[in-house]
Amino acid sequence: MQTNHSQDFNRLSDMALEVFTRKHESREQGLRISRQAIRLSSNAIRSAHRKEFDRAKELIKEAGEILSETKSILDRTPEIYHAGFLSEARKEYCEANITLALLSGEYLPQPEDLGVDISAYLKGLGDASGEMRRYILDSLRTDDWSQCEQIMAWMDDLYGLLVTLDFPEGVTGGLRHTTDMVRGTLERTRGDFTMALRQRSLEKKLSSWNESKEK
Repeated sequence: MQTNHSQDFNRLSDMALEVFTRKHESREQGLRISRQAIRLSSNAIRSAHRKEFDRAKELIKEAGEILSETKSILDRTPEIYHAGFLSEARKEYCEANITLALLSGEYLPQPEDLGVDISAYLKGLGDASGEMRRYILDSLRTDDWSQCEQIMAWMDDLYGLLVTLDFPEGVTGGLRHTTDMVRGTLERTRGDFTMALRQRSLEKKLSSWNESKEK
């Protein structure tokens, strides 16, 4: 006797439509949130470099509120929540918070404060090393040495933290690439900072020599 599977196929069709529709809606919502959170976080970092700390805080708060909408995505479709574009948004959000804290001298927020997983936080921390390098180079150009050594020390500490986390990429979510990037950033910045220190020392000696010569 031949079985009629039409009802089975119809049921499968309805199930697939429901699942894929839900996933598609979550994906579209996630993409929108990701774009907004990344834009706000990037603008917050720029404000922090301009020492517009209150403005940076406002932008970060807005980004956090937008990212909080992803809780519903986690409940409905966790695979979308953990997709690359939302992970990138959480990383950028962490970078903005960390950069603001380091440049303003305020409390460094922890992963639980930001509502993110440790991998996203550490990647944001690693990317913040690029912002620290930018701060040092900008300071050297304006002959402002007040925080350069402290920022360099933090970059050293940051790399020291990341390099100790020697786990497989599948465990850390690709943290090794971030660690390698931080090492390169640190080495270039240390070289630039050392050259600037030597030049500054030489200029002081020349100035002192010229003053003694005039006397």
